[in-house]
Amino acid sequence: MSRDLHHQERIPRHDPDVETVVSGIMSGNRQMLSRAITLIESQKPEHEARAHEILDRCLEKKTASLRIGITGSPGAGKSTFIEAFGEEILNSGLTLAVLAIDPSSRQSKGSILGDKARMERLSGRKEAFIRPTASSGYLGGTSPKTHETILLCEAAGYDVILVETVGVGQSEVLIDSMVDFILLLMLPGSGDELQGIKRGIMEIADSVVITKADGDQSAIAALSKAEFEAALMMLPKKHPFWHRNVYLTSALHHTGINDVWQNILEFFTQMREEARLEQRRSQQLKQLLYTVLEERLKKEFFSNPRVIQAKALIEQQVVEARLSPFSGAKTLMETFRK
Repeated sequence: MSRDLHHQERIPRHDPDVETVVSGIMSGNRQMLSRAITLIESQKPEHEARAHEILDRCLEKKTASLRIGITGSPGAGKSTFIEAFGEEILNSGLTLAVLAIDPSSRQSKGSILGDKARMERLSGRKEAFIRPTASSGYLGGTSPKTHETILLCEAAGYDVILVETVGVGQSEVLIDSMVDFILLLMLPGSGDELQGIKRGIMEIADSVVITKADGDQSAIAALSKAEFEAALMMLPKKHPFWHRNVYLTSALHHTGINDVWQNILEFFTQMREEARLEQRRSQQLKQLLYTVLEERLKKEFFSNPRVIQAKALIEQQVVEARLSPFSGAKTLMETFRK
């Protein structure tokens, strides 16, 4: 290795300024979009101001993207379905961003982040942007910065944004505050799981997809379809104008995929005709305001020097049952307010 080359490698790479990042995002530069998302997800205080400035600037660009959430039970084949579904979207002439949320280890906070590798065909298309993100133990089925990432992808001009959640659970309903349409993916024979599925996730689903409905599974899938249709009939309507459908699909044979896509397009057409889409976006921004506010308040509380000093003693008193958790929390709040 030459001395000059060795010297060049040691020169620190300077991050581009906010103007360069914003103009890059709005012109469709994937590298700048990735850098901005990394800044948004960063836990470093020095990145926060730049991230917020980038977001504020990107919000100036009004877009009409289709936000779609995809959730489902473990093993339902979400990544495989998304690849086939994504190709259907791209073949219709639209661009696509996929935000694939991977579960994080509670011990190491690490994540496998394998979705991009599993979506090999989709990741090879220049019209698609795939961003794997660790959930960091966040209980929303998404990541703490999913909504902000959606806004950045919209500023980059992507027509459709798919958000793949970690999996079915009570907290998955938080995805409903970020997207406009939610697909619930279930396996053939999962009708027996209806009792175990949280009612909340069924109520926010706009359509249900039975995956892997091919070969020996065909008959079982048809039975599951009937069971889910009956279950959906018993739930209150999510939208007064919308009837939830159940679809049989096979990503392997690419059957039923177009039917799901046409169903979603029909939903967005009706949302616009009813003038509900813009209203929903306003509600989502309001929800994001209070989500960010709660996050900042929590961070400020636990970083307060007086709280840090008093916390260990109060924790010990609560564990030893010398102080109730309620009184302990009150004491810490009073310490914070001093």
